[in-house]
Amino acid sequence: MAGERAVRRYHVYVVELDSAVLQEKRFRERNPQHRPGLPCVYVGMTGLAVEQRFENHRRGYKCSRYVHRYGRRLLPELFAHLGPASFEDAGRKETALAEDLRQRGLAVWQA
Repeated sequence: MAGERAVRRYHVYVVELDSAVLQEKRFRERNPQHRPGLPCVYVGMTGLAVEQRFENHRRGYKCSRYVHRYGRRLLPELFAHLGPASFEDAGRKETALAEDLRQRGLAVWQA
């Protein structure tokens, strides 16, 4: 199984969330650094095509409740440069991207 994960290609992706997500206490509390006017986003990783994973979220299949309820669109300008990676590398890229976006003042939910 571990060997299969290393060979398989994973992608990091970012979904813009409607600002109404800030009404969710748990989301708001995890993002005290959020600067008003900047986007709210979800950062995740997948072994599927990014578009297919986003549709799964929206349909409620293996979804993040925040993407299911508040997901607006993919933001490829924030993740396209990362390209495919092994499971382990994608996990590191996901965490680094989420932290970078938080430091820039965006409200971020990471899987």
